[in-house]
Amino acid sequence: MSETTGATQNRSRLSLGVTIGVLAALVVAFFIFASLYTEVLWFDQLGFVDVLLTQWFATAAMFVVGFLAMAIPVGIAIDLAYRFRPVYARLSNELDRYRQLIDPLRRLAMLGVPALLGVFAGLAAGSSWPQFLLWMNRAPFGTQDPEFGQDIGFYVFELPVYLSVIGFASAVLITAIIASAATGFLYGAISLDGRELRISRIMRIQLATLGVLYFAVQTLGIWLQQYETLVSPSGGFLPFGAGFAEANATIPSRAILAGIALLVAVLFLVTAIVGRWRPAIVGTALFVVSSLLIAQAYPFVVQRFQVDPSARTLEAPFIDRNIDATRDAYGVNDLVEIPYDAVTETSEGALRQDAETTANIRIIDPALVTDSFAQLEQFRQYYQFPEYLDVGRYDIDGETTDTVLAVREMNLGGLSSQSWYNNTIVYTHGYGLVAAYGNQRTTDGQPKFIESGIPVDGNLGEYQPRIYFGENTPEYSIVGAPEGAPELELDYPSGGEGEANNQTYTYTADGGPSVGTTFGRLLYALKFQSEQILLSDAINDESQILYDRSPRDRVQKVAPYLTLDNDPYPAIVDGRVVWIVDGFTTSADYPYSTPLQISEAIADTYRPAPQLAFDTVNYVRNSVKATVDAYSGEVTLYAWDTEDPLLQAWSDVFPNTLRDQGEMTESLLEHVRYPSDLFKIQRSILGAYHVTDAGTFYSSEDEWVTPNDPISNPAAPTLQPPYYLTMQVPGSEDPAFSLYSTYIPRAVGESTRNVIFGYLAANADPGEDYGKLTLLRLPKQTTIPGPGQVQAQFDSDAEVGQQLNLLRQGQTEVISGNLLTLPVGGGLLYVQPVYVQSTGETSYPLLRKVLVAFGDRLAFEDTLDEALDALFEGDSGVEAGDVEAVVEAESADGTDEAQEPTPAPDTTEPDAGSEEGADEATEEEAPGTVIEESLEAALEDARQALQDRDAAYRDNDLVAAAEADQRLTEALQRALLLSP
Repeated sequence: MSETTGATQNRSRLSLGVTIGVLAALVVAFFIFASLYTEVLWFDQLGFVDVLLTQWFATAAMFVVGFLAMAIPVGIAIDLAYRFRPVYARLSNELDRYRQLIDPLRRLAMLGVPALLGVFAGLAAGSSWPQFLLWMNRAPFGTQDPEFGQDIGFYVFELPVYLSVIGFASAVLITAIIASAATGFLYGAISLDGRELRISRIMRIQLATLGVLYFAVQTLGIWLQQYETLVSPSGGFLPFGAGFAEANATIPSRAILAGIALLVAVLFLVTAIVGRWRPAIVGTALFVVSSLLIAQAYPFVVQRFQVDPSARTLEAPFIDRNIDATRDAYGVNDLVEIPYDAVTETSEGALRQDAETTANIRIIDPALVTDSFAQLEQFRQYYQFPEYLDVGRYDIDGETTDTVLAVREMNLGGLSSQSWYNNTIVYTHGYGLVAAYGNQRTTDGQPKFIESGIPVDGNLGEYQPRIYFGENTPEYSIVGAPEGAPELELDYPSGGEGEANNQTYTYTADGGPSVGTTFGRLLYALKFQSEQILLSDAINDESQILYDRSPRDRVQKVAPYLTLDNDPYPAIVDGRVVWIVDGFTTSADYPYSTPLQISEAIADTYRPAPQLAFDTVNYVRNSVKATVDAYSGEVTLYAWDTEDPLLQAWSDVFPNTLRDQGEMTESLLEHVRYPSDLFKIQRSILGAYHVTDAGTFYSSEDEWVTPNDPISNPAAPTLQPPYYLTMQVPGSEDPAFSLYSTYIPRAVGESTRNVIFGYLAANADPGEDYGKLTLLRLPKQTTIPGPGQVQAQFDSDAEVGQQLNLLRQGQTEVISGNLLTLPVGGGLLYVQPVYVQSTGETSYPLLRKVLVAFGDRLAFEDTLDEALDALFEGDSGVEAGDVEAVVEAESADGTDEAQEPTPAPDTTEPDAGSEEGADEATEEEAPGTVIEESLEAALEDARQALQDRDAAYRDNDLVAAAEADQRLTEALQRALLLSP
């Protein structure tokens, strides 16, 4: 009875365990299904589901190929070793015990071991799907390498695949040899009798045949390694590609070594036939020795004793190859170089020929006015602006005007009440684009807005202002409702306090997958780990869920082959706010082209350098312009560089995903610009590769670098970022929206010189000259101060220092803006806005002064126009853009002229021997009366200055506060002198 009960309990426990296991497996499977299916829904909603399925199918196909390519050969090797084992082999006692332990699991092991190895191989192969799809859809570059005459496409598309296949095949064969030997040793086909190694005939044939295959594969691999020298670091002077030693020693030695490997394969075949291991062993030893002597030692000897003593001469033709390939791969081979004999002396009217450039000088620093935008245009704590604003250009009153702009996005962290309902249902989107003139400010130093306010004022045209997709959106929002249903989303605050004073809204676009069904709710409840999605009564049949809302993330998912620019920027295009994202096609396999790491090349004040970088490339093209609609989330990809072979290949891999450039509207083209990341990569390369002479390049006597940002922390300096400006670069016929950077000579230690040697500019306007790179070469015999020197001049000038100290009076700090460099007036003009900010909690920087420099002269005035006139002998010959803003502000006050600051009372005591002193001595009033009245006047001045300072602080007028503080100090000093 007890045995029956125990058996029943055991069966019950087993059934329960099986049930729990099945349920757990189903739950895990459903979680996996939910994760995968929601991805399908997201891509399908965007119209890019074929991109996702192509990746999945390619990954699955490569996994299957890798699995089978490893599992089948290894399984066959194990099966043959076991099937043809010696029947009467004598095994040692210890080996026999191992076999007895393994025999019960033999069938499982013979299937499981190859399967397990196949899984690992399949996972490795699955991740290589982009390489193989590119190979299947390869396109020619139309350019041949200088060593073998192969098309560049062979190295970019084909060689990586061939080498990876050979590497995989070698791994499979080595694994099969080990598996065969282990099985043979376990079952007696291989035995060790004292010092004698015995191998059965069948095992010998099997191992020797595998040896034949292995060395045949090595023959192909070593032969292809000749071509690999062109896409590998050189052992000599060249940073990349085959130098003299590689071309004359490494490449021939690899051809010889490939022949030796083929000979060894033949010797293994002889071993399989005649039954003697000596030929195979001798051949293997020959191969190893040859690898050391021919492939390693010989190139080293040639490099050390032939090349190094005469490197400049012998490496010259290979340096030419490296220069040509690098300039072509990075798209700088069409660089226009112009000698620019910059002058350093100022003269009256020197800027007259640069009127348009001067009128567009941007005095608003997009890295400093975020707080100004926030204080003036944020309106509510649940809105925010990005840390660094963007620079664009718009047609204002018929003139193209540089603007500083940003969208007003949602900031859930600013909400005092955090709840799932608020974060998901109510606060779903930002509102409006805010734009300010880049070259103007108000008289009190605030940005002068073109587009501002809630609701939007429409100065940039009517557009859909709601920002559902941006750089700082909630993780996910649930939106949408049937017509006539209550509006649950906060649209924007319309005045006053409380929900009754807020405008509400219901999303109407098709921006995300539906969650209107119970199944849809369940899927996304699992994806986002939130039961509220299942339970909330705010979700209805028309509800959509918006997620993966960052413009870069959306473009990266639908175009996984692109490297994206790190600065998406918003623009009003055809009545919509769209994000414009630049996409690059890249490769690390361009022959002879010097590689660099993208994340290090683009690091500057705005972009921190990474601790580790794994994004090495040596070929880049700006092949795609992408847009993301800020309201609907729609992603559109435009083929920008249709001649790029990589883009041609990817467009075949993912057909029907790219639109032709001709489909871009005129409104969109007006806001396309040259990408800053590509420009940073090119300026990094041109620091060395502006030199085209092999001898000069070898001596490194003319290498340049980007100067450190003069306003960065001296203890941890960062590179000065490139800046967008509208200007007429010397050599061009008209002004254009441009991106520029400067160069100083590369040096270390005390030999560092912060003087300008080069000025690089890229035309950022779409059209025939789009992307045209112009390099101004400045004379080396004339010292043209660089940004670091100019900043040092600003900081050390006594007059400037005195005025800055005045601005620092009270609870204020002075902040230096971006230091701009413009090639005008026959030289280089430096312009730096100076901001003043109160140390109060809600303060923001106000533009109060402008520093300018030209050569060794500098000026520091309230406006750019005044500063330029002061710099150029009283008349620069032009009117800067900020004049208009000052005139408009003064007209609004009803005055014709700017109010001059009240002069401080004269505290100079008259000389008793002077005529003035004699007159005063003859006055009828007693000296005591004069002193008393003067003391009262000083105290009254002090009281008035104190009241003026308090009023200025209340108005956040920091300059007026500083001036009042100075008058207060002077009045108190006079009062102390007059006190008895």
